[in-house]
Amino acid sequence: MIAGIGIDMTEIARLEAALTRTPGLANRLFAESEREASVYQLAGCFAAKEAVAKALGAPKGLKWTDVVVRRESSGRPVLDITGTVAAAAAERGVYRWHVSISHDGGFCVAMVVAER
Repeated sequence: MIAGIGIDMTEIARLEAALTRTPGLANRLFAESEREASVYQLAGCFAAKEAVAKALGAPKGLKWTDVVVRRESSGRPVLDITGTVAAAAAERGVYRWHVSISHDGGFCVAMVVAER
């Protein structure tokens, strides 16, 4: 059963400018494993994290780095959920996540489905 859906769109150049302007921002938004990625991949990670929060109903206190986007060997994106996000998901009975990420025309979009 679907517990929630979330979608977010990120302008890649805007994220890149914010990361350049605010040196500590990358550490607050992205896990260490994500920070090595290109700005295009980071935009996808950011959009997916926003979509996760929306799928959960945007509860307060979520930590950005408690959602990690990684890729399977096939290239399929997968979400690793821990800490504050895992706790919010457990409260809502969410046990499975589905994510899709796409890039085009300087933008990135991510959609997340939370399943219980």
